[in-house]
Amino acid sequence: MEANQIKSNKVGLLNKSEIEDYLSSGEMIITPLLDNSQIGEISVDLRVGTDFLTSQLGREPYMDATSNNEIGVPLKSFFSETRRLIGEPFLIHPSQIVLFSTLEYIKIPKDVMVELSTRSSYSRLGVTISTIIQPGYCGCISVEVNYNGNTPLKIICGSRMLQARFYRLQNSSDYLSTERKYLCQVRPIASKANEDEEIELLKRFSRNL
Repeated sequence: MEANQIKSNKVGLLNKSEIEDYLSSGEMIITPLLDNSQIGEISVDLRVGTDFLTSQLGREPYMDATSNNEIGVPLKSFFSETRRLIGEPFLIHPSQIVLFSTLEYIKIPKDVMVELSTRSSYSRLGVTISTIIQPGYCGCISVEVNYNGNTPLKIICGSRMLQARFYRLQNSSDYLSTERKYLCQVRPIASKANEDEEIELLKRFSRNL
């Protein structure tokens, strides 16, 4: 099916045939797809990648999401990088912040957004993930894991932990038209909350009170 034929369809949640049409046309890329069964009736299963960031205790008493200068301790310093091979286990501890990148590299059209959540099998273990991917995004997806269990959980790299739902929008959006903090990443990136523009504005506002 040609790209212009795909675009003529209704807006809203894409079904399996519509996702496959986007993939075959080249407008959407999801690679590697290790198994055709990853494409479900209304979603695509995505796999745990090989690169991780894990929170660690250090000498600092807290993480500072209000400072964006050389004096403050960078937020990324509160995380350690680690890597596993496909098929190797990874242990998630209770109350630990874990970020990982999906095994798959994706590129989505400018008129499609993605809603990412945990597959039911992992939700039942206490793992929750909730995020959206902006139209036109390209790169691996950096995922923030919330684990609510009270005992450590061992997962395996390459497992289908995530579920992506694709929504066609009424109009296209130019993702690259504005500066982005997280763009075309292939490894997980620590929070850049302290780089939000309003941080300095809010601090000046409080000083003027």
